[in-house]
Amino acid sequence: MLKEIFIAFDSFGKAHRFIVKHRLWKWIILPGIIYMFLFVTSMYFFWQTASDTVNYLINTTGLKAWLDSADQPFIAFLVSLAGLIFTLIILFGYFSLFKYIWLIIGSPVFAYISEKTENIIDGRDFPFSWAQLWKDAVRGIRIALRNAVWQSVYTVAIFLISFIPIIGWASPMLSLFIECYYYGFSMLDYSCERHKMSPQESVQFIGRHKGLAIGNGVVFYLMHLVPVIGWVFAPSYAVISATISLYHQHENEI
Repeated sequence: MLKEIFIAFDSFGKAHRFIVKHRLWKWIILPGIIYMFLFVTSMYFFWQTASDTVNYLINTTGLKAWLDSADQPFIAFLVSLAGLIFTLIILFGYFSLFKYIWLIIGSPVFAYISEKTENIIDGRDFPFSWAQLWKDAVRGIRIALRNAVWQSVYTVAIFLISFIPIIGWASPMLSLFIECYYYGFSMLDYSCERHKMSPQESVQFIGRHKGLAIGNGVVFYLMHLVPVIGWVFAPSYAVISATISLYHQHENEI
């Protein structure tokens, strides 16, 4: 799996060279600007809501009053750390919701970008088809909804684990890896659909290549650390990178 994660990382560099060579910027910039606007707006309100939720729980449970009267710096530190972890978990949950909304809205664009990428690699030039685009978009929406359900199940489990002392500190990292896997899964599935895989076959195939999905999602999230440019480039780079990383895997296994 580690090898596949590095393949996914390397595919982002290949995706950049591919975009420059074939002048695909119009498929990067416009969707990216829309995504950036939605991302910035959403994250501002998400952080405010998550922080307010944690403060409300601390105040209503009487924990804050007890800490103020107990004068126990170490316990106060542990509670503050737990509060931060809890806030991050809620924030990840909100971002998951935003991510799937974006995947559903952007599904037609992502399906077209993925198909165009593979056609260029193969040296083919298929005419644009609204019927095929609609089929790919519906498939993308179905996969996004399926992944949203399963990720919610895992998120609830991680949320419960977060209340366990010490062990719960790993909860944000677990949430991040779940996020990365399911985002990368959605990006890889566009290629699986073109190769006539059913949703169940796609689940099994990507399950055998978890590293590609996780690696794709990790770089997608890391790109968000670069303000503006990273936010604009992240979505389209992720789908092109996923198509490139999975291209030879399809050749070898299908």
